[in-house]
Amino acid sequence: MSLKRWADERVQWMRRKLQELWLKDSAPQKAAVDVEKDRVLAESIPSTPSKVAFGLLVFGFLLVAGKAAWLQCGFQTDFLQRQGEARYARTIETDANRGRILDRNGTVLATTKQIRDVSVNPLKLAEATAEQRTALADALGMTTKELAERIAEKKGRRFVYLKRKLDVETGENIRKMKIPGVLVENLISRDYPDGEVSAHIVGFTDIDNRGKEGVELAENDELTGKKGKRRVIRDRLGRVVDGVWREEATSGNDVVLSIDSRLQFAAYEELKQTVEKYRAKAGSIMVADVQTGEILAMANWPSYDQNMRRVMKMENVRNRAVTDMFEPGSTMKPFAVAKALDMGLCRPDTVVDTNPGYLTIGDRTIGDNNHNYGQLTVSEVISKSSNVGTSLLALEIPRETLWETYSNLGFGRVPDIGFPGATRGRLHAAKNWRRIDHATISYGHGVSVSLAQMVRAYTALARNGDVIDLTIRKSAKKAVGQQVFRPEIARQMRQMMMNTVKDGGTARYVSVQGYTVAGKTGTANKVENGRYVNKFVSSFIGMAPASHPRLIVAVVIDEPSKGSYYGGTVSASAFNAVTASALRLIGENPDDPTVASQSSVFVRGSMHE
Repeated sequence: MSLKRWADERVQWMRRKLQELWLKDSAPQKAAVDVEKDRVLAESIPSTPSKVAFGLLVFGFLLVAGKAAWLQCGFQTDFLQRQGEARYARTIETDANRGRILDRNGTVLATTKQIRDVSVNPLKLAEATAEQRTALADALGMTTKELAERIAEKKGRRFVYLKRKLDVETGENIRKMKIPGVLVENLISRDYPDGEVSAHIVGFTDIDNRGKEGVELAENDELTGKKGKRRVIRDRLGRVVDGVWREEATSGNDVVLSIDSRLQFAAYEELKQTVEKYRAKAGSIMVADVQTGEILAMANWPSYDQNMRRVMKMENVRNRAVTDMFEPGSTMKPFAVAKALDMGLCRPDTVVDTNPGYLTIGDRTIGDNNHNYGQLTVSEVISKSSNVGTSLLALEIPRETLWETYSNLGFGRVPDIGFPGATRGRLHAAKNWRRIDHATISYGHGVSVSLAQMVRAYTALARNGDVIDLTIRKSAKKAVGQQVFRPEIARQMRQMMMNTVKDGGTARYVSVQGYTVAGKTGTANKVENGRYVNKFVSSFIGMAPASHPRLIVAVVIDEPSKGSYYGGTVSASAFNAVTASALRLIGENPDDPTVASQSSVFVRGSMHE
């Protein structure tokens, strides 16, 4: 036997032995697997779940098939038509022109104008020729270098504004150039010709042409028109190729204000000069017609220009004449004195003893600015503006009665003036008045008002004792008021208030040539953090002609810091100039007998003498 054959036989023998060993070890496991297999196969599986699943599949298939048949066999085609139409048809809204705001003489204070915005896609502009780029730059008032720099600033963008709010002619000329990538948009914009002069009256709109301040907000519903609609068909590139139908837009209504823009300009300029002269923080002025309640002018400084939104300061936007509260000081005194007269507690010549020049109530002392006026008539209490004299008269009036008088005059209530944001001021309930409150409120401390509220209250003194609402809308009707004082009391008060502007009165610098004036000064400390500080609100409210009032003019200056801070001094020049202009504008003849010969100078209805 060869060595090779012997080795092969040994290998075969080893394989047989290994196979026998493997079969011996795995036989029990195989037997167990076979048993488990037989047990599983012998189990019966419930048929209900499978039937339910099969049924649901069949039901879903039938639903889909039924809906397809319903749509494609013509039973319901509206949905498919809408979906198909959405791919090629659009309903486009067209803007409506917003109504204009006009002054009483038809001068435009706010209007809507067409404008054009020019933008560009820089990637497409690359296809433009050098001549087209030069023409575009010239039309926009730029050099080609400036145009390139403008686009370079917005590197990587597909949309860049080149010029906004262009006039229509320039925009249309650019459109006709058909420069690649250049888009000219048709837009409308609100324009305010008077700018900062009447900004606080007119207000402004937002980017969607909705009123946000002033008359624009107060009369938004009337000014806003109804948008139009246009149904168009577009091609696959989105271009309009046909029009289906059109519903024209309806323009908003014009709003005519009571304001006279000529007087408004005069009031604004005088107020601005006064604030600057006395380095004041702010100021307001208002002119109202006594017969109708119309506001002929209402200006504030500082102001803002609605046409220049980017530099507009929001703190200058509010209409201080109707939104800001201040303690009125002595301009409040005539009301307590008038009520005392109306109740028969005194007469204009009744003597009031103000000795020793102050009045102590509890731990508080009321004084007359270090003056002891001694014995004063009621008329002198007004002309010399005695805190002590006014307090003594007010304390004779039951507090509930005095509170009711103030409330009827409009204090502590939002004035129905037609302006958003009008303040109600602050007038505490009579039940909460202490004796010191009863006294101090009579001379304008412990009560807060707006200038609009003060002007409204003074109509009761300028008329026959009845108070009327003010309005910013033009009105030809004479107002009907609420009676607060008897007519003869109003006449007595005017006569006493005429002495205020004479020598010895607190407003001796107030004078309107040719006309008699009755009025009252006010100088009040400001309140900060609940305490009075050495800052003042200076004011003067007057009526002219005093013999038969036609106008009320009120001036308030907040925190004058240079020269005087007294109301009769600070407010005098603005009052004089504005009142003179207003009386001439309404054609009121002079009533001062000392200058009666000048009556022929003034022409009714004209300011050109």
